[in-house]
Amino acid sequence: MSRQEKLLLFILACINFTHIVDFIIMMPMGPQLMRYFHLNPQEFSFIVSAYSLSAGISGFLAAFYVDRFDRKKVVLTAYIGFVIGTIACGLAPTFGWLIVARTTAGLFGGVLGAQVFSIVADVVPYERRATAMSIITTAFSVASVAGVPMGLYLATEISWHAPFLAIGGLGVAVTVLIIRFVPRLDGHLQQTGTKYNPLEVITSIVKSPGQLRALWLTTTIMLGHFSIIPLLSPFLVANVGLAESQLYLIYFVGGLVTIFTAPIVGRLADKRGKYPVFVVFALLSMLPMFLLTTMNPSSLTYILSVNALFFIFANARFIPTQAMVSSVVLPQHRGGFMSMNSSVQLLAQALATYGAGLLVTKTQGGQLIHYSWVGYLAMAAIFASVFIARNLRPVDEKPVLPELDQPDSEQADEIRPKSVRPIEAL
Repeated sequence: MSRQEKLLLFILACINFTHIVDFIIMMPMGPQLMRYFHLNPQEFSFIVSAYSLSAGISGFLAAFYVDRFDRKKVVLTAYIGFVIGTIACGLAPTFGWLIVARTTAGLFGGVLGAQVFSIVADVVPYERRATAMSIITTAFSVASVAGVPMGLYLATEISWHAPFLAIGGLGVAVTVLIIRFVPRLDGHLQQTGTKYNPLEVITSIVKSPGQLRALWLTTTIMLGHFSIIPLLSPFLVANVGLAESQLYLIYFVGGLVTIFTAPIVGRLADKRGKYPVFVVFALLSMLPMFLLTTMNPSSLTYILSVNALFFIFANARFIPTQAMVSSVVLPQHRGGFMSMNSSVQLLAQALATYGAGLLVTKTQGGQLIHYSWVGYLAMAAIFASVFIARNLRPVDEKPVLPELDQPDSEQADEIRPKSVRPIEAL
């Protein structure tokens, strides 16, 4: 992997890092926000799902036009809007304005994730794609290890506004990196000689069983994953006995272990096959899902151990999934499809989050009941995903961009398209 490719993946990981921290910081802040605004589980679930819902809508709309533009321009525009929305969260004076700001951040954030994965799929061939995806998904691990604990510290020591302002400030720095170091990424535009038709996104999906199956796989996995996540922190505090001051350990330990396991899983998926690796970790992930959602008051060591397994297996099933899903569509339609996939993913997150809030109720003593029901439904969804993913096949394709680790030679410079000219030439 060349220096240029490493730099591009690093910047994409930074985009993912700020995007992920902004999204997941709401969940460990659940007990604090529920107390500060006097919210019940349904109202708190609505805050979390509002981001996913708005992101899902914007991702759906973006699917019709993103493939018309240089991917760098799409990412830069969406990221600037996301940073503005995040800073607005930090400045929100009331609960109502917080909802508005979260919705704004979601509208732009809904475009980001899909385009990051589209760029990786454009640049990195299928044989190395899971490894590249593992680098991008490591952003989640770093967000859990550094972003969430720091965000909770700022929320505790200053106010709940502080984490969003900090993320927004970091986002400004990442914006500069995008402008300065990301090359033009328009190779997908050079592969089509026909006039762009926005409806082609829909017709391409409808006519392709592989793309439909990929969307169904994404939906099922998100229903299984995000029905558990939003209420996990409130459940551990109210039912299991974890102190609010210890919540950061959930994300710190979980993120720390996945920093080491994610690259291993990526290489394993490239070597042994994406689907077999997905099946193994999807089935393994059901064990910690059961243990977490049925947990009684337990020691900190046991809580963190089960949580670590959940992070490892959930992250490990996501890496080959992204590699498989990004490979069912040709490059010239990939941006639109990945935006549609992101939209489906986010809408499924919103449905899972809000649905879990409807199932779970709060007793007068403050405990949450029926969380185990959520766990059983989530496990059923993950089990079903194994069969849905079975027939996913990559389309025949060549990378729309030459690999960024080509030898530095005059001949390589002559054949390199202008869309990926060396970063030093920008």
